[in-house]
Amino acid sequence: MEILACPKCQSDTIVKSGIIKERQRYLCKSCNYYFTVNKLGKKIDDYYVTKALQLYLEGLSFREIERIIGVSHVSISNWVKEFKIKKPPHPNYHPTYKIFKHAELVEYLQNKDQLSGAGMIITELGDKFMLIKWERFKD
Repeated sequence: MEILACPKCQSDTIVKSGIIKERQRYLCKSCNYYFTVNKLGKKIDDYYVTKALQLYLEGLSFREIERIIGVSHVSISNWVKEFKIKKPPHPNYHPTYKIFKHAELVEYLQNKDQLSGAGMIITELGDKFMLIKWERFKD
């Protein structure tokens, strides 16, 4: 990571000044301020955060979402807590999902019998598509 300026005085006259806890330490020659740079953590693209939260709201579990988009179920749980997402109750419906390639999706949608009696949504997942279908529980 390249340091461009002192965080205290914004001067660019800085030099390396040792290592503390495996992190580079710097000294500003203008104000004699010692500082280190915070390590940047692994950042997950907002696209995957949004998709994970959408799938959660559709009724999928954390582990199902983990299998689909490849992000830890713990991360998904943390996002749900962070954004204060509440899952609406679906007492009479249960979601099922299937992953399709484009050609498979077109073939699936051509069969009218599979489309009746349920609500559904199709969402893109990279080069594949996910079809979420809500079917009424049978009494």
